[in-house]
Parts: sequence; structure tokens; C-alpha cells
Amino acid sequence: MRTITFLQPNRLTIGFGCVAECISYVQGLNRPAVHIISSPSLWTTMTEIGSSLIGSGCIVSIDAGINAEPTISMFEQAVAKARDAKAACVLGIGGGSVLDIAKLVAAFVDSDQNVEETFGIDLLRSRHCHLVCMPTTAGTGSEVSPNAILLDEQAKLKKGVISPYLVPDATFIDPHMTLSMPPAVTASTGLDALTHCIEAYTNKFAHPLVDVYALQGISLCHQFLARAVRQPDDLEAREGMSLASLYGGLCLGPVNTAAVHALAYPLGGEFHVPHGLSNALLLSHVFRFNAQATPDRHAAVAIAMGVRPSADALDTAYLGADRLKQLATDCGVLTDLSRYKVDLSAIPGMAKSAMTVTRLLKNNPRDIDEAACLKIYSECFQEQ
Repeated sequence: MRTITFLQPNRLTIGFGCVAECISYVQGLNRPAVHIISSPSLWTTMTEIGSSLIGSGCIVSIDAGINAEPTISMFEQAVAKARDAKAACVLGIGGGSVLDIAKLVAAFVDSDQNVEETFGIDLLRSRHCHLVCMPTTAGTGSEVSPNAILLDEQAKLKKGVISPYLVPDATFIDPHMTLSMPPAVTASTGLDALTHCIEAYTNKFAHPLVDVYALQGISLCHQFLARAVRQPDDLEAREGMSLASLYGGLCLGPVNTAAVHALAYPLGGEFHVPHGLSNALLLSHVFRFNAQATPDRHAAVAIAMGVRPSADALDTAYLGADRLKQLATDCGVLTDLSRYKVDLSAIPGMAKSAMTVTRLLKNNPRDIDEAACLKIYSECFQEQ
């Protein structure tokens, strides 16, 4: 068993109604300048929370400008607003894009580093601003992970900052906050959580401690994702998916993801296919490709997805790939890449871009080269 380090928020609270606990926590910090980062769709929630904080003596500023997947320029605008507000505590309320920006803003609000020099692992020098996260989606796991992803507009590729300084000081997960997610967002973010768990469990650097979270997250997605998509007010399903997102996020630090995410980055960077959707399009194909390297591990994933085991582990794994494709369909995801304004002619360029994401490809259980990338991308155009 290899040595790993598990990084988690100092305070992690999950349960219906814990928004009130988040407010109490921030009120007790004795850091009066609270800067809330969120998206326009959550304006009412932000202002209600802000009013409660102002009533207790906090100075509150609000940045509601995170309205798309984050770019370097979007981050630079956000950190400038936080500096103007002299933020001592950043409170991120939203989906993965909002939380990634909030984490980076907290780290850079009083830093002399440029974000470009921190892309990679452990290149961020410090964080002094307090950081609190509250997710409103169930999928990215950003609320507990040491990762934050930005789109480099010039390179047309997503890049990650990976650092223990990006783990929030406190996280509050209230499944009630996810009730307003529309079905398409529920589906794409939930499939992202599933991908985190699968790629952690089948990872070249998988670990027994992480396996526990990964398998449980896979099982929860199998049980509750389609239900949450079809019945948005199903509290049990929302709670189950909030847990799945949390488990997937806990997997990201010590193990992280692999080829699905690496191949997804060019889809998001060049064609602006949302991150969770990109993963959903690729997941079953990469799973089938990788199953040949570690059939027992992939069979275990299939069984957690409800597949009845067959005599041969590889056959069971292949049934798991079919089940993953069916789950995406059940969630209303169109699995033909051409439906997302991506042309077959783009495949060679995407393959070259994917091969540059070495920090994730090194984790893949099966060696993957440019030719394999070409084949996997091509398979994504064959769905009807």
C-alpha cells in the first residue's frame, strides 16, 4: 500500500438546512470583510445570506459575475473585485465553476504570483484569506478538492491548479441547494461525479482508502442519478447525489482522474462542451478501452452499477460499459458528439491536445497514445 495524503476541509457539514450553520460559522470568524462569489441565477440566495451577515456586523461584497465555465480572464476580473473589497473571507456559493473561481480568488487576493505560473501540482505558494464553499450542484466535488480548473483561451485548453491551499477551510453541503438544478445540469454534473469515482477506482494509483469512497459514490450514482433527473424534487435522490459528489471530490486529491478527463479538456476548451457533458460522452468508450488492462477493477465498477457478474471479469466489465452508456441515455444525454457542433475533422487536433494533459494520462490504467485517442474520439461520433 503506497503512502497517500488525504486533505479535507477543517470543517465539513452536510445535511438539509445546513445553510444556517454556514451563516453562523462565517459570523463567528471575526473577519468582517466577507466577499461572496456566485452566479447571477443565485442572486436571491446571495442577497439573503449577505443580509444575515451584514446584520451581524460583517462588511459584505458580492460578485455575481460567474456565468460560464471559468477562464483566465474571468478569474482575473474576479480577483480584482476581491482586492477592491479587501476580502478577508471568500464565500463561494454555486456550482463547480463558481467554487473553482472562489478557491483561486482566496489564494490570489493577496498573492504576488500569476495564475499561469501555478498551473500544475504544488506550485501555489500560500493562501491567507479564509475560504468557505457551499455547492449548489451535485457533481464536481470542488467543495472539498485541492483542484481548480481554468480555460486558457489562447491555448484553447483547460488547465489545472492543484494545491493543498485550495482545499476550503469549511464546506457546507445542503442538498436543498440543489433542488433548483434543471434536469440537464443535474445529469451532466451527476455524470461528472460518477466519472470522478470511476477514474479514482480504476486509477493506476488507486488506494484502498480511496476505493471505499469511490465504490460508494458509483453505487449512489447508479441508485439516484436518473431519479434526480426525472424527479427534481426527490429529496432522497438529491441527498444521494450530494453524497456522491462529496465522495468523488474526496477522491480527487489523493488519486485524481485519468484519460476521460484528459480527453474531455479539448472538448471544453475548443468547442465549449460543458465539462460534465464532455465526460459523459467519453466515459463508456474510455471505460471499455481501459477494461482490458484491469478487468477485475472494471468488473467491480460494473457490479456497483448493478450489473450481474458473469464468469469472465472482462465480459462483466464490458457490460458495465454498456450500463454507463444506458445511464447517460436515461438522463437525456445525447451521446453523438456531432450533436455538439464538433466535426470529425477536429479529431486529430483534439487528440494532440489531449496528449498534452500528462498529469492525468499518467494515472490511466492502460497506456494511451495519440492513435488510441483518435479511435476513442471517433467512437463518440458513431452513436445514433
